[in-house]
Amino acid sequence: MARFLVRRILQGLLVIWLVTIAAFLLFALDPSGPDSVARRIGGRSATPAQLHRIIEDLGLREHIWNQYWHFLVGGVPGRHGLIRGDLGHDYYYGIPVTHVLKTAAPVTLSLAVGAAVLWLLMGLASGVLSAVRPRSFLDRFFTSIALFFYSLPTFVLGLLLLLIFYFDLTTKAHLHWFPAAGYVDLTKNPAQWAHHLLLPWLTLAVVSAAAYTRLARSSMLDVLGEDYIRTARAKGLSERRVVLRHGLRAALTPIVTQFGIDVAVLIGGAVVTETVFSLHGLGYEAVQAINNQDLPVIIGIVIVASVAVVVANIVVDIFYAILDPRVRLN
Repeated sequence: MARFLVRRILQGLLVIWLVTIAAFLLFALDPSGPDSVARRIGGRSATPAQLHRIIEDLGLREHIWNQYWHFLVGGVPGRHGLIRGDLGHDYYYGIPVTHVLKTAAPVTLSLAVGAAVLWLLMGLASGVLSAVRPRSFLDRFFTSIALFFYSLPTFVLGLLLLLIFYFDLTTKAHLHWFPAAGYVDLTKNPAQWAHHLLLPWLTLAVVSAAAYTRLARSSMLDVLGEDYIRTARAKGLSERRVVLRHGLRAALTPIVTQFGIDVAVLIGGAVVTETVFSLHGLGYEAVQAINNQDLPVIIGIVIVASVAVVVANIVVDIFYAILDPRVRLN
């Protein structure tokens, strides 16, 4: 287990290193020269003085591998490099990129964690119930609901929830049952934090839970037909124990895989949901950075998202060994 864990971490670090090379080349490879690179990094409104500062800060007149070394480990005045947590400077707003990410990351993490818990509970519960009673009314009901929400775009569901729980269409007034936008820090007021995020959570959770319902149902049906399940029932174990302890544990393997990928992608930024509910998370900041041609912020978000995907894959592999002893880690 320890050897496997070390190997996977080293593979993850290799992937992250390759991503840093790709992110660096995103702005460094420009045949027009350092002035053009500085213009891309500084954005549309950069002044000549700012462009000169960018060239000096990043050493853009040096060889490209020297530039990458400065990008990775620092070496120029005021730059410490990625290894020490320096993601560069946002010249568009005149602040470090890490400041932008530290402000946006808690919003996206709150959105991702809350929605993930909801969709996992909803998807597993409906999927298991459908598999235990196949072709019943309950099975057809959950399957139909899952198909409906799976076909519904996220932004449409978000707007529908706002129309139902925020706007009163008859009087054209605001119901204010739930906030339409904004974010409250968890440490300041946990109740208001959850209140502001409930509609975004539901928007993501209901759509994602539909996929987990179908995945859990299919996986459970395959497992419940196995010989060891029939043996467990023949031994006189209760149906609840057979389903939850023996069936569900084996059926969770593909669900854990999908869950890890979905959460990792969501941490990279739920662009549509954050835009609909005006949540200034990583997805929202990425859209703003693209519109402003704010390249350092884009690169910072790309690196953060890649780290989230790598970490999620390592965690998924660990859960494989816990859930299914048949998985060999040698």
